Amino acid sequence: MSSETLPSIGEMMAASVPMARTLNLEFTETTAERAVVRMPDQPDFHNHVGGPHAGAMFTLAESASGAIVMAAFGDQLGRAVPLAVRAEIGYKKLAMGPVTATAELGRSVAEIVAELDAGERPEFPVNIAITREDGAVTGEMSIVWTLRPNK
Repeated sequence: MSSETLPSIGEMMAASVPMARTLNLEFTETTAERAVVRMPDQPDFHNHVGGPHAGAMFTLAESASGAIVMAAFGDQLGRAVPLAVRAEIGYKKLAMGPVTATAELGRSVAEIVAELDAGERPEFPVNIAITREDGAVTGEMSIVWTLRPNK
C-alpha cells in the first residue's frame, strides 16, 4: 500500500475489529481530541423494546473510545500497546433509531506520553456520550485505558 492510500483510523478499526463491521459502525470523526462513531438503526440488533440492544450500544461506545486512543497514541504503538482496563456504562434514556457515540480523552496526551517516557504504565479515562438523533443523551460510558509498554 502506498503512502497516498493509507487507511483512516475508521477504516483500520473496521478492518481489525470484527464487531465494528458486524454492527456497521461509521467512524465519522477521529482525532486525538474527539472521536465520533455512528451506529445505524438495524432491527437485527434491537432489544425487546425496539431500540439498539445494550450490548450493541456498549460496543458502539467502546469503539469510539478505541478510535480516539488510536488517534492520540498511534505513534506510540512501536513501544506500547493500548488496552482497555475497565468500563462503566449508564443507560439514561430509551435509545431509538440511529445512535452516535462521541468520545473524549480525560487527560492530556502530553501528560500520558510523559508517564510512558518515565517508564510507567499510564492509565487514563475516555469519556463517551451516546446520543440519539434528537440530541438526547441515551447513555454515558467511561473506559479506563492503559498503554502497556512492550517488553
